[in-house]
Amino acid sequence: MTTLAVLEQRDGVLRKISHEVVTAAQRLGGSVEAVVCAAAPVQGADQAAKFGADKIVTLTNPAFAKYAPEACAQALADRAKQGGYRTIVFAASATGKDLGPRVAAKLGVGVAADLTDLVTDGDALLVTRPVYAGKALLKVKVRSQPAVASLRPNVFTPVERPKAGAAETVAVNVLAGRVTVREIKAAPAGTLDVAEAQIIISGGRGLKEPANFKVLEELARAFGGRAAVGASRAVVDAGWRAHADQVGQTGKTVSPSLYIAVGISGAIQHLAGMRTSKVIVAINKDKDAPIFKVADYGVVGDLFEIVPRLTEEIRKLHG
Repeated sequence: MTTLAVLEQRDGVLRKISHEVVTAAQRLGGSVEAVVCAAAPVQGADQAAKFGADKIVTLTNPAFAKYAPEACAQALADRAKQGGYRTIVFAASATGKDLGPRVAAKLGVGVAADLTDLVTDGDALLVTRPVYAGKALLKVKVRSQPAVASLRPNVFTPVERPKAGAAETVAVNVLAGRVTVREIKAAPAGTLDVAEAQIIISGGRGLKEPANFKVLEELARAFGGRAAVGASRAVVDAGWRAHADQVGQTGKTVSPSLYIAVGISGAIQHLAGMRTSKVIVAINKDKDAPIFKVADYGVVGDLFEIVPRLTEEIRKLHG
């Protein structure tokens, strides 16, 4: 039984979320083949072997220099048909959410999306995903061959299981397709993606105006470049922050080691995107705010007094 773990790369460099995909694939038993679409060899692709990939395959085509959804989906579907894989695993990232259903459609199967757990159950795949804004967990048996699944980021902690990891490069002949990515606007240098950060500091309407997000940015810098700044839907809808920063059901679903909610009341939409965080800290002047019901630690008070003091203490810890 072989699992196909679909890796992601950006600008020729393997993304860290790929390590989580390989780790999850390893849990299913059998062998793991890691595959990535790229225009040329991918820097860091060999690291997949460190997390348990028995084989790392790079599918190359000039169209893969930028994300080419139709071409990549066709190449992966062709690979899946040839290999007879039991399961195909994607990350539930922006790319994976787009690419996974395309590949599944070409294979004539469905997709089990945004999973927080998956195990083999005889000939089936038993998967778990949050439903009802994270208030319940749904368990489903997937019997399709192959089973196509996407994994919620930051849930499957990468575990090293070093293997030899034979490498192979295969040039694929596929058409670029109708959709062409012309430009990707990267975030400013040094800015972490909230979907990948292990520490997230999110702000809501309690910050009063967009300029006050500098208070959260100072706190993020105090963590030595390991923290990202997120935002609630209300803040994004008001134009205070970019949609890429939004955490919630209609934004990004995150599960960092530490989530600090500042001036966020805790609407169901927001809780659905962050309630699986390992540790949640809430700072709000309203002691009855719903965010305190899911928080591990709560501070009732003025964020403009509390956050600068917290920033000062974090700076001392990081020397």
